[in-house]
Amino acid sequence: MKIRIVALLGAASTMFSGCATITSTEMQTVALSTNASDGQAVEQAKCTLRNDKGSWEMVTPGFVSVHRSSEDLIVECKKDGNEDGILRAISRAAGGMFGNIIFGGGIGALIDHNKGTGYDYPNTLPVKMGASSVVDRRDEQKQQQQATTAQNVDAGAPKTN
Repeated sequence: MKIRIVALLGAASTMFSGCATITSTEMQTVALSTNASDGQAVEQAKCTLRNDKGSWEMVTPGFVSVHRSSEDLIVECKKDGNEDGILRAISRAAGGMFGNIIFGGGIGALIDHNKGTGYDYPNTLPVKMGASSVVDRRDEQKQQQQATTAQNVDAGAPKTN
């Protein structure tokens, strides 16, 4: 009896470990902002975000939910008196996708790929008006890790008066 339970739990954990379909949704909310070349905020720019799963429109600054995809997200922003801004947000495989490949025999990865749930875009999309730029989730993750490391170092540093 114990062997059957262990085998059942092992099979279940193999089937579902890392499955992005279960652990995440098809949509991702991203923060979109527009700035001039001097760094000043450009408000009320009209932006279109698109990938192979659809197209979304919004006015900056704000948040928008987009359908996750293996394809990059292209953002085009326009505002009178400013040159257009274009941004490419690189789509990266989420951690759950790798769990599917390793433990699930690839079936879960195929499902997550088709639904888009196995991918993430950067959480912030800063469009520079008059320029074409690229943002990558890997860079965002590196910055978060560096900030966490700096906080941990600061927390362990002796206090001076």
